[in-house]
Amino acid sequence: MRYFNALIPYLRFHFNKAYKQGSSRKPWRQIIGSSTGDLTRKSLVCGSLLGLAMLLTSCGGPKEELGYEGYVQGFIGGVAADEPRAVLEGQKILSAGGHAADAATAVYFTLAATLPSKASLGGGGVCLVHDNKTKKIEALDFLSRIPSRIPGSASRPSAVPGNPLGIFALHTRYGRFQWAQLVSIGEKLARFGTQASRSLITDLKPVAGALVADPGARKVFLQPNGQVIGEGNFIRQIDLAGTLSNLRTKGPADFYQGKFARLLVEGVRHAGGSLSLEDLRAFKPQWKKPITKKIGRFHQVHFMPPPASGGLVSAQMFGMLDDGDLFDDASAEEKYHVLAETALRSYGDRETWLRDDFSIVYPTETLVSDRHLENLISNYRANRHLSPRAFQPTPKQRAENASATSFVVVDREGSAVACTFTMNNNFGTGRMARGTGIILAVAPTSRGKGPTALGPVMMHNKNSNTLFFVGAAAGGIAAPTALMNVFARSVLANEKLDLAMTASRIHHGGAPDITFHEPNLPKSVTAYLRERGHQVAVTPVLGLVNAVSCPGGLPRDPGSCAIMTDPRGNGLATSASE
Repeated sequence: MRYFNALIPYLRFHFNKAYKQGSSRKPWRQIIGSSTGDLTRKSLVCGSLLGLAMLLTSCGGPKEELGYEGYVQGFIGGVAADEPRAVLEGQKILSAGGHAADAATAVYFTLAATLPSKASLGGGGVCLVHDNKTKKIEALDFLSRIPSRIPGSASRPSAVPGNPLGIFALHTRYGRFQWAQLVSIGEKLARFGTQASRSLITDLKPVAGALVADPGARKVFLQPNGQVIGEGNFIRQIDLAGTLSNLRTKGPADFYQGKFARLLVEGVRHAGGSLSLEDLRAFKPQWKKPITKKIGRFHQVHFMPPPASGGLVSAQMFGMLDDGDLFDDASAEEKYHVLAETALRSYGDRETWLRDDFSIVYPTETLVSDRHLENLISNYRANRHLSPRAFQPTPKQRAENASATSFVVVDREGSAVACTFTMNNNFGTGRMARGTGIILAVAPTSRGKGPTALGPVMMHNKNSNTLFFVGAAAGGIAAPTALMNVFARSVLANEKLDLAMTASRIHHGGAPDITFHEPNLPKSVTAYLRERGHQVAVTPVLGLVNAVSCPGGLPRDPGSCAIMTDPRGNGLATSASE
C-alpha cells in the first residue's frame, strides 16, 4: 500500500482544486457520502477515485518498482544451487526483475561468502548462458590458470584466480542491475556475518585440523572457545568483506592490476604460493562457442567446450544415448546397462584425446561428430558388457578433482545461466592470502587438481527460442555421467524431473573396470548387470545435479517448469512462481 498512500497528497490537492468552484468547497475526503453540491461533478470525482482503487486492487495491489523484490508478478523464474542462502539471494534478484545473469552474479558473490570451500574468489569456473533477447547461447571460461612460474620455494602452488573477472564478464554482457548492488550482497554477509550452512560444514569437517593452521582461516573457522565452527554457528569474514568492498567500488581492475593486486601477490607468497602481477594482468575470461548437438529437427543441446572436458564427455554420452533412440527404447533394466556402456565409451575415448595439461589432441567437432559417435557405439550389445581392454590405449585410472559446486538460474523471459565452480581441491590450498580473506585455489595439475569434470548443459528449440532443460553438476569424474543420467531420463525418456533426479545413478569411468551404482539400485537391476558381465560396486553418491526442466518450453509455457536441487546434497531450489 505504500504507493497508494504516496498518492494521497497528490489526490487531495487536485480534488480540492476541483471543488473550489462549488459552494460547499468540501475537501476530497468528504466527497463520498455528501448529499449536497453538484452531483455530476461529485460522481465524476468519485468514479475516478473508485476506478483508481479498483485498478490497484485488481492488480493485486500496487506493484513494486523495478529493482525491488516483488516487482515481478506470477512466474519469476527460479534458482537451484548446492548452498541454500545463495539460492534465496538469487531469487530476490529475479523477483526484482533482474536478468538471469544478475541473479547468477548475486548467487556467486553469496557463495564466495557462504561456500568458500568451493567458490572462493581465488577459484575459477565455467558458465553456459542463454539470452532470450539476443537468442544467443554462449560458453564462458574463467577457469583458474597455472602461474607462469612456480619456484621451488613454493610449498603450496596456487592458481591464478578467475572468478572475479569471470563473473564481471558475465554481468557486463548481460546484466541489468548495478554491479555494486549485486556484489554488496556477499559483502554484507561477510561483514555482518551469517550462519554456517550444512554445505560448508560438510566440506569443513574432513580438513578442519589442517585448515585452521592458517592464521587467516583460524579467525574465520574457529569459535571464541577454540572449537571449530559447526552447522548454524555464526561466521564473519572481515578481511573478505574488505576485498568485496573493493570489488564493489572499483570493479575487478584493482583486483587484477592495481594496489589490491600487489597486496594479493604478497599474500599468496606469504601463504607459500606463487603468483605474479604479470599472471594477474594476463588473465582474461574467454567467451566461446558451445559444443552443439541436434535432437530431432529443431532442438539443440549445448555443452561446455574444453578445457572443461566434462562438457565433451557429456556431449559424447548424449550423442550415443540418442543414437537410434537407444536409451528411450530400452527396458527399465537395460537403461542402466546403456548408461554404463555409454559412459565407459566416453571415458575410454577420453584417453585418446585428453592431454595431461587438459588440452585436446583432436578437434572437438571430430570427437562429437555423428560418424565418430556411431563408431564408438557400434559394438554395443544389449546382452554384453564391453571390456575397457577394447580401447587403445587402455584407459588408466586418473585422480580426479571432486571438489566443485554448481547452480542454475532461469528468469521469467526464458534467459538462463548454468555455472560450475572449483578450487581444484576442497578449500584449495587450505591457505588464505593475508589481509584479503581469499582462500587460494590449488594450481591445476595432472595429479587430479584440475577442471576436467566441469560442464553444464542446455537444451532449446532454435526456431521458437525456448528453453527446455538447463543443468549443471559437481562430483568429480562422475559429474558428467550424473548429469546425463538425469538429462536422459528427463528429456529422452520424458520422465518428470523429480523421478529423473531421484533415480539411482550408475557410472563407469573406464578404469578400473567396475560399474558403480548408488545403494538404492534394485537388486533385479544388479543381477541384470552381472549377467551381462558387469563387475558392480556400491558407492554412496554419484554426483550432485541442479536442473530446470520445462517440457512445454520457457517462456512459452512456464507452468510446465520444474526446478530441483539434488536430494543427495544440502542445497535448495526455489519455486518457479511467487
